[in-house]
Amino acid sequence: MSLGRCLILGGSGFIGSHLAELLVAEDFEVRILSRSAGCSSRLIAVAARVELLEGDYRDTQRLANAIRGCDYVYHLIATTVPAISNRDVVSDTDTNLIPTLRLLEICARENVRRIVFCSSGGTVYGRTENRPITEIHSTEPLSSYGIVKLTIEKYLELFRFQHGLDYNVLRVSNCYGPRLPIGGEQGVVGAFLERLRRKEPIVLWGDGSVTRDYVYVSDVARAFRVALKEELSFRVFNIGTGVGTSLLALIEMMERVTGCRARICKEKARQIDVGVNILDSTLAQQYLGWEATTALEEGLLNTWNWIQTRPRTISAGTP
Repeated sequence: MSLGRCLILGGSGFIGSHLAELLVAEDFEVRILSRSAGCSSRLIAVAARVELLEGDYRDTQRLANAIRGCDYVYHLIATTVPAISNRDVVSDTDTNLIPTLRLLEICARENVRRIVFCSSGGTVYGRTENRPITEIHSTEPLSSYGIVKLTIEKYLELFRFQHGLDYNVLRVSNCYGPRLPIGGEQGVVGAFLERLRRKEPIVLWGDGSVTRDYVYVSDVARAFRVALKEELSFRVFNIGTGVGTSLLALIEMMERVTGCRARICKEKARQIDVGVNILDSTLAQQYLGWEATTALEEGLLNTWNWIQTRPRTISAGTP
């Protein structure tokens, strides 16, 4: 017996493909809308058990057709990443915020039971005063990416108030693991490991003291699954490990895991890079029954093993 029909926007992506596998294993009906859904290698394991729809979520008619008949909608799509979002803030808003408002209108009209939104624990808070960061910490994002994520959170509450559209927001910290992007613009884990594989220097912006909370993708997928839990007292949850790792410590751990010696090239620190970002996930533990269980070294080894099966990229880029 099906537990309900879920639409995953961005289901052929990094987090979305892991979530799709988990939902299928638990007997949900899964529908995926993605620009590359029909040909994504990330979905090979579940391609025969999910409904794949190709299309841009900015196409309102395709989006409406995809939502129709769904009980739950996961919104995992972003057209930009923090490192590049400030280059064109109008485009960032046009391609992320406006389509999401249309999405919320359709969800309300189609009586979707709940929408679960992937926000960013790494960007919505900005420079932090208290660590680890709780959900009630002030939010002063330094990138258009973070501002748009936070704005969508506010609109979700507006649609709940106006239309009764229930939602949950997961503020995910730095997610990594197999199938992650390795091109360099997003996520240091993929970029650094690929550079180690290619024996290329790792580019550090600043002195390497920048500290982040790295959470494994299977743990994150599990958080999105339990976010369907009914009658929750809170709707916004941090999803992280509560453990901070500096870039230099991360590289040292990668060297142990891979057996490769890193060459480091230091560049001037970037304005958008907050010094320390570590999330307190106590609310997720208390109300969702969720906590991260994968140790960083174990997760890095799994990611390294996956990367070694991939074709070599032309360039790993700079994170």
